[in-house]
Amino acid sequence: MQLSHRRHFLRLAAGAVGLTAISPMGRAQSYPSRPARIIVGVPAGGSPDIQARLIGQWLSERLGQPFIVENRPGGGTNIATEAVVRAPADGYTLLLVTAINTWNASLYDKLNFDFIRDIAPVAGLNRQTFVMMVTPAFPAKTVPEFIAYAKANPGKINMESAGNATAGHVVGELFKMMAGVDMLHVPYRGAPLGQAALIAGESQVFFDPIPSSIEQIKSGKLSALAVTSTTRAEALPDLPPMAEFVPGFEANGWQGIGVPRSTPAEIVTRLNKEINAALADAGMREKIAKIGANVFATTPAEFGELIAADTDKWARVVKFAGLKAD
Repeated sequence: MQLSHRRHFLRLAAGAVGLTAISPMGRAQSYPSRPARIIVGVPAGGSPDIQARLIGQWLSERLGQPFIVENRPGGGTNIATEAVVRAPADGYTLLLVTAINTWNASLYDKLNFDFIRDIAPVAGLNRQTFVMMVTPAFPAKTVPEFIAYAKANPGKINMESAGNATAGHVVGELFKMMAGVDMLHVPYRGAPLGQAALIAGESQVFFDPIPSSIEQIKSGKLSALAVTSTTRAEALPDLPPMAEFVPGFEANGWQGIGVPRSTPAEIVTRLNKEINAALADAGMREKIAKIGANVFATTPAEFGELIAADTDKWARVVKFAGLKAD
């Protein structure tokens, strides 16, 4: 983690401790006294939207007030983020945070907010891993063979993605940086078109979340070489982690909850407690597994550390690849 992000995070933590000491004790007990919103930066139907609705329903039932999901897509999730940044810091406007927020900090030159400064972490929700896929006809059958082939054929491998600066793109750029290979990025409009192009041989490699690719892998239409988590994935247990071949490699998608900075610490604590209770529930864990993710329970501090560390990591990738938002 860069020193600036670490220092800022520690200042936030210290401020939260002080706020707890001076805040009225009754505020947490009376919260919530009216409906709250969970702002989601993607359209309805996607994994973040589904996760927001799952946790929103749980909070509604546990806290006795509606937690309404509001989709505000656009701007690479920045429209939704700014809406929460500018909302009152009273616990009634929550943000469905994703890993996208951490690379947007470097990807966009002019944002009207600083994510780490302006959004307070509440809790993690889930983690998703990616899988590295090639066509069955590709000459490399393992990650070491792929790296060797790529180094022998610089610039001749098409690395596709679901679009410029999407998750698969930045994960692929991390692989290029850490493996020391040169590949040509080819963006498509969405994962389904990307998978079709890979199957047709228009491109040679694709980093995609496991849930959207697992059926193509199981059917044999695509060959999987590795997962991007540091341990084997439950959904594809025969695949090795990328870190076995590229030391230190790790790339996970994740989702969580954040609120505007200066939200009272006792409200953050109560939300964290209720969210973690949800993640410990067998029924909720099963529902999260159905969207291809694993539960990711954290304290606010732990979630903040992850956000800061990923912001620094993806800043290096964005700089290395010269990435710019469309």
